[in-house]
Amino acid sequence: KKRQSASPPLSANTHPKYDDDDDDHDDIDGNHHALLRHCQKRRRARNASHVMSSSVKRTTAVLNESFTVTPKRHGSSESYHIDTPDNLETTKFDFTDENYKRVEAILSKYPANYKQSGIIPLLDLAQRQHGGWLPLVAMDKVARIVDVPPSHVYEVASFYTMFNRQKVGKYFIQLCGTTPCMICGSEDIKGAITDHLGIKSGETTKDGLFTLLEVECLGACANAPMIQLNDDYYECLTRETMVELLEACKRGDPPAMGKWGSLPMNGQVSCEGPLGKTSLFGEVTAPPVRAEGFNGEVDPASVKEHMAY
Repeated sequence: KKRQSASPPLSANTHPKYDDDDDDHDDIDGNHHALLRHCQKRRRARNASHVMSSSVKRTTAVLNESFTVTPKRHGSSESYHIDTPDNLETTKFDFTDENYKRVEAILSKYPANYKQSGIIPLLDLAQRQHGGWLPLVAMDKVARIVDVPPSHVYEVASFYTMFNRQKVGKYFIQLCGTTPCMICGSEDIKGAITDHLGIKSGETTKDGLFTLLEVECLGACANAPMIQLNDDYYECLTRETMVELLEACKRGDPPAMGKWGSLPMNGQVSCEGPLGKTSLFGEVTAPPVRAEGFNGEVDPASVKEHMAY
């Protein structure tokens, strides 16, 4: 018996997709292709999700290899402080007996329930006792005295530039580099300091005697250029007078301040111009002060009551 011949190959005229005369084939083909497109879309989405997941895993692995994440107790010294040999949580600090009297005098100025108002003067007292800078344990001590979390004291100490949280030299030089001082030669003054001491801004000499820091305006623009040396202002500087000042500090004999609390190094008095004093020749009379109520006998805790708050 002759074998039945194979079905002829589908042509454009016989493939269901192109068979315009068969409605059933049209419906089946349409559903089939819709299902096919849906499956392809889901497959692509699945592949994309797999690629993204793999990428995230690889990135996470790289980050874990590159960084060590150490949990910190926020608001504690661990989230704020970097240990150095002379500034550890185990370092010892306490006020001297004499300074404890000053602590009591400072706190007596504020109501008992507002002891935290004394944070700034207490930090200043601690800094002066500790050689011009604040170790971590000094800030913790102040926090205990005023009954606040240590983070409150850290916030104050890190906000105000008057507090140094790193060790500085015996003579802390703050060089003003803002516009008036710069125009009047602060770059020359900086050059004189760096050349003479061999340090740059932010550095301390090897003997621990000098620290240099370039800062913004110190408010003595009329006598620019100037520096602040610890608490004192030396103004109207030149390269020569700056070197003279450094040498005097090395001898332990920095020039004393003038009558008005600063020392222009060109011989002038305060902010007087080359013609000297031209006004305000008479004595300034201060307004009278009410005699009663200022004898120091008022209990600070009762201030609000006295002021009818």
